[in-house]
Amino acid sequence: MSAACTECLRRSHLLSHLSPRIAELLGVPGRRVPALLALSDEELIEASAGKAAGLARRFLDEFDAPNARRAMEEAGVVAVCRHEPTYPARLLELRDPPAAIFGSGDAGLLPPSRSGPFVTVVGTRRASPYGLEVAYELGRGLAAAGLVVVSGMALGIDAAAHRGALDAGGGGALAVLACGPDVPYPRTNRPLFRALRQRGLVISELPPGTAPSRWGFPARNRIMAGLAAMTVVVEAAEPSGSLITATFAADLDREVGAVPGHVTARMAHGSNHLLHDGAHVVRGARDVLDVLFAVGSLDERPRPDRAARETLDPEQARVLAAVEAGAGVDSIAADAGLGAGAVRAALGRLEALGLVVRSGLGSYQRTARA
Repeated sequence: MSAACTECLRRSHLLSHLSPRIAELLGVPGRRVPALLALSDEELIEASAGKAAGLARRFLDEFDAPNARRAMEEAGVVAVCRHEPTYPARLLELRDPPAAIFGSGDAGLLPPSRSGPFVTVVGTRRASPYGLEVAYELGRGLAAAGLVVVSGMALGIDAAAHRGALDAGGGGALAVLACGPDVPYPRTNRPLFRALRQRGLVISELPPGTAPSRWGFPARNRIMAGLAAMTVVVEAAEPSGSLITATFAADLDREVGAVPGHVTARMAHGSNHLLHDGAHVVRGARDVLDVLFAVGSLDERPRPDRAARETLDPEQARVLAAVEAGAGVDSIAADAGLGAGAVRAALGRLEALGLVVRSGLGSYQRTARA
């Protein structure tokens, strides 16, 4: 990242200064400011500051850029502004691109240093075990294939996708926050936040020290959609922030995908609705790669779980192929043409590899990894 110019730093700090006022303005029922972040500094002050407009203007007049840069250095944060060639070009397609991007971690994950596609993976905070598993495997598989996985570090789906990307070992995990990039939010994700700063990248359009506020979440969603060639919704109720991200992506003419969910589950209503409306069906990382690189073009690309599958002997492979959701040992044995003892031994090996899971009722099902 390059050093952001004074003009863009001033704008970013004005957003931070006005953040409580913006939250108050947008929190009034029925009151919305179209393209608020696309307003000029003076228009933004007029729209949001109210009686504190004079104080906001004084803040701009007295803004101390050298002091702001010292604070960034102390927080371990760097910045790039939209006047720099290192600014992510995709974000310039937004109607209201961030004046600056503040980052903590591996700045080499941002374009143009990272030339490969970015994929945003989002979903509900109250995810099902199924959703968490799929999100983790999506993050792991995409990062292992060399893509950067973007999400918002929220509880549930976001965190699972980040963990999968980090576990892939390729350094392809990027979090976009609704607060300063040095502020862990939610607090329960502090260990994940530290891991992302150490082995990935955390970014924000807000300067260090900025506390989270409600308006910041839909604002950061546009950044997540703007960075990515494709946005994938794993589980989402209606309405939800994840659907807002998908809407931003569609407005930018980017690809949108969704993971099929249980039709009776409220947390999957939004994602299933996306599928009904024509979003790409995403069953795993392979489907995303096929969309981005064209179907069939990746036949020779190493797959994330090829190594695990190549360790299977013929009997274990037959057992894996025979496992269906809720299948018991007897039905698996019948489909695989093997004895119950051989099937139990194979299932033990498949469990150890993470390719199947066992329920408390003695039945088995394949995991997303399989």
